[in-house]
Amino acid sequence: MKKSVLFVIDSLECAGAEKSLVTLLSLLDYSSYEIDLMLFGHGGALQSLVPKEVNVLKPLPYTEFSSLNFKDAFLYSAKSLNYKMLTSRIKYTLNLRIKNYKNSQKARLYWQSVSKVIEKNPKNYDIAISYAQGVPTFYVAEKVTAAKKFAWVNVSYRLDENERQFQKKYYDQFNRIVNVSESTEEVFLDTFPCYEGKTEVIYDINNAELIDEMSKIGPGYEDGFDGLRILTIGRLANQKGYDLAIGACKRLKDKGVNFRWYSLGKGPLEKDIKEMIRKNGLNEQFKLLGVKSNPYPYIKNADIYVQTSRFEGFGLAIAEARMLNIPVVTTRFDAVFNQMIQEKNGLVVEMNPESVSKGILRLINDPSLKQTIIQFLSHEKKGNVEEIEKFYQLIC
Repeated sequence: MKKSVLFVIDSLECAGAEKSLVTLLSLLDYSSYEIDLMLFGHGGALQSLVPKEVNVLKPLPYTEFSSLNFKDAFLYSAKSLNYKMLTSRIKYTLNLRIKNYKNSQKARLYWQSVSKVIEKNPKNYDIAISYAQGVPTFYVAEKVTAAKKFAWVNVSYRLDENERQFQKKYYDQFNRIVNVSESTEEVFLDTFPCYEGKTEVIYDINNAELIDEMSKIGPGYEDGFDGLRILTIGRLANQKGYDLAIGACKRLKDKGVNFRWYSLGKGPLEKDIKEMIRKNGLNEQFKLLGVKSNPYPYIKNADIYVQTSRFEGFGLAIAEARMLNIPVVTTRFDAVFNQMIQEKNGLVVEMNPESVSKGILRLINDPSLKQTIIQFLSHEKKGNVEEIEKFYQLIC
């Protein structure tokens, strides 16, 4: 008899945890598992890559309601004579306007505002998995019935006391807590030392053969540019350090480098980032390409991959660049040395624009160093599909 498994994640936009989940789903043995997938946001770039064996659950009524414009939401509420969802939505919106909240705070505010209008999942599962911290974790803890529950943590999860106390009552509901790297686990246990012995590490799964095949499919750069191509992938959010990238880009321009710096991603800071690009006179040098469901032709045809993150749980885009033998320049975030070997598979630099630009210039001005790195990358172990065995051991 097949085991019933529910995965819950915010959406399937093109980001690290989302790509990891799609890869995991592509490797599962569907003769042994019956898989449901619940999303809080439908229509993400990666949703089309979900295997056909996976049952993608219908959107929650509240998530459909929250996608309506305010006028339509009000008319819907008036017609149904039920204002609970509208009240919850207004409460959350007003709370967000008070100040600039961190993601963990936004997740708490969201759940405190709307959880009462989100119904419980009617099915009893053998296993339920929240594949991201925040709202998916709260939902699985409170709204799902399962024999076993597992929570994934894919960021360096530093929380203040208020957030820690709020989230603890949800993590208490889980059998195991999975971190995507040793450093992520270390940070998590600094925040929640009470879960010592309840955590383990399973790396984000990436399939090198699949990535190599996808890098040969579909369009990539189409601007005909013949200079140096630099690529960054990540949400347009504070975590990803786009201000550092733009500062480094300005320094490269001032030094007369013939380059273009491309970004794949979207996010809440898009307007601010566009304004930074304009103010620094970088419209020809820094190109925002939006989200691509297949980013791999862009990685494969880049000369240098640059990650300017302030923090990461693992750094999946770095792993993907390495799998395609592209030299990496990355900031020194918590988990960086889980995969980077300084001056072997790339350069790790300090978290400021000057250091980022100097790292890039080292690769430009020292072709032998760049070639040595490419040679090392070509012999590195590719991918980690064997992590699927840890997953099976977890849910057995």
